[in-house]
Amino acid sequence: MEIEKTVVVPAPASRVWALLLDPQVMGGCVPGMQSIEVISDVEYVAEIKVKVSFVSAKFKLRTTIVEQRAPHYLRTEGTGEDKSVASSLKQTSELFLTEQPDGRTELRILVKVDVLGRLGTFGLSAMKTKADRMWDEFTEKLVARITGAGDAAPGDVKVTVAPPKAPAAIASADAVARGTAVAPARASAPPDAVPLTVPPPATAQTQAAAPSHATSTARDTWWSRWFGRSPQRASTDICIEIQRGDTVVKVLWPVQGASDCSAWLREFLASPP
Repeated sequence: MEIEKTVVVPAPASRVWALLLDPQVMGGCVPGMQSIEVISDVEYVAEIKVKVSFVSAKFKLRTTIVEQRAPHYLRTEGTGEDKSVASSLKQTSELFLTEQPDGRTELRILVKVDVLGRLGTFGLSAMKTKADRMWDEFTEKLVARITGAGDAAPGDVKVTVAPPKAPAAIASADAVARGTAVAPARASAPPDAVPLTVPPPATAQTQAAAPSHATSTARDTWWSRWFGRSPQRASTDICIEIQRGDTVVKVLWPVQGASDCSAWLREFLASPP
């Protein structure tokens, strides 16, 4: 079944477009709307109650916006069913917005819908009569919303927003192998979290705690060339080992007296064995 309707509303195309994409507004304008769940910016799940002849149905419709060119064109696709009356439907809707020279907007809608099951057994005439009534009620409430002449959003229509999907905690092995795995966003720390302080490297602590050793290192270089002592060796004394014949002399000299130690060693080496 195909349905084509046109109405001119007293508002620019940009405002009409915004109203058509507002779930709260549509919940108040569409006849029989019970609730709307916003899955994303382009996906909605709605419950709508309709009655054709003597059969009442409550469809759960999933609608997706598949194409849009704001603020002039919108195309949606949707499916729905009511198992209690063994009926289902599939629809495609196109909306065309054309702004008029006087600032008003022509809204044209083209709907293609297939109704299956028990409701589908009704004749085309009964279905189109129902569609005409729903369109007239919809446009009346939409114009009332624009002009402020009436309440187009009754409080019994429940509009909810689905929570966002949590990021995956573990990346797949293939994603890791390809290098395309994306880490989930880091959760923010609670307000009362204790900050973690990382101490500086040990080398920095050593230099800060014993600045005198840095001075002695330069002086130790001369001793190192003679006796093989590593200039990086941390010590508070100068260690000297001298072998003359079978005698080994070991001298420990305070670092603070390095100059005196140097003078003594020169004198000692200059003396005959």
